[in-house]
Amino acid sequence: MALSSLLLAGTCTAAFLAPSAAAAPPPGPAPEAPSGALLDALRRDLGLTPAEARTRLDAEREAARTERAARKAAGAAYGGSWFTPSRSGADGRLTVALTGKDKAEAVRATGAAVRIVKRGAAQLDAAKARIDRLNAPAGVASWHVALQENRLVVSVVEGQRDDNDVRSFLKRARSTAAVPVRVETVAEAPATFAAGTVGGDPYYTGNVRCSIGFSVHGGFVTAGHCGPAGAGVRGWDGSDIGSFQGSSFPGDDYAYVSVGNGWWTVPVVLGWGTVPDQLVRGSAEAPVGASICRSGSTTHWHCGTLLAKNETVNYSQGAVHQMTKTSVCAEPGDSGGSFISGDQAQGVTSGGWGNCSGGGETWFQPVNEILGRYGLTLHTA
Repeated sequence: MALSSLLLAGTCTAAFLAPSAAAAPPPGPAPEAPSGALLDALRRDLGLTPAEARTRLDAEREAARTERAARKAAGAAYGGSWFTPSRSGADGRLTVALTGKDKAEAVRATGAAVRIVKRGAAQLDAAKARIDRLNAPAGVASWHVALQENRLVVSVVEGQRDDNDVRSFLKRARSTAAVPVRVETVAEAPATFAAGTVGGDPYYTGNVRCSIGFSVHGGFVTAGHCGPAGAGVRGWDGSDIGSFQGSSFPGDDYAYVSVGNGWWTVPVVLGWGTVPDQLVRGSAEAPVGASICRSGSTTHWHCGTLLAKNETVNYSQGAVHQMTKTSVCAEPGDSGGSFISGDQAQGVTSGGWGNCSGGGETWFQPVNEILGRYGLTLHTA
């Protein structure tokens, strides 16, 4: 059983539509106060009261700023970082892992808490990269660096752990990684969420419907599995938008689509009437543990929590690396859509498992990686 779904979907192109946290852009204009509809979405999906949601959004915004300063202060001792909400689910703080005590005082001075660990982020990333070179069987869903645990985690599809190929992969993974590896079970294999052609607010390529991710100067970014380089793209009204100028899948899951023929780009993520359309002001990377929301043409607007970074997802079409995992639900037709934290672009929807009735998990390709790959500039307000 291979990973189950990539999410193909789109927001309205005509009116709506870079490296890592260490290279995040300078602060832009002060964020606008969250709308009542956004607070309602966080209440629905995260169980927060309006007051708790406002406090948490402020805390997450501060954590993103702190993370950049703390990472610089930590230097080579950096072991990763994550945001932990308070017991009430509202405010919280950033924790930074360090491989020694020498940089602890400098990191605490940025406002972050400190945890001393055995292995640095570079060592863990290198260990995961070695596993990435292995061929994983269908019973292996994904693997990632678990910063809070200071080790790697491999996810196996329920009922497949005793499969001979899975057992062999786990043995090779532990030997190859040379760092601790924990094995967990997931209910389903993740997959791409493709959808047939339907009405609404999508873009189309061939008989596939996908969602626009984020406007860039000259076009927009989306998921690579939505179409190959050179493929034509049509808008919700059937008229020509442009074409895929670059596309990568598997290995990566990102693409760049040019915009022309009377279409234009706007720094907005569609709220689908659930929340007001959201302005995009930058692409500062949110920490693990932060709340995050997704927009797509099938299930519209949903929120959840950022669970892990640098995860390799083993789709049936092949593995995709450096993905970010979230608890946000999605369904066929949502692929390529926007993941946003506050007013900061995070990534484009790739795939997942489950649905928005019973829940599940979804992965996105970080937007800064896409911008850097194609030399694009995010269109911001």
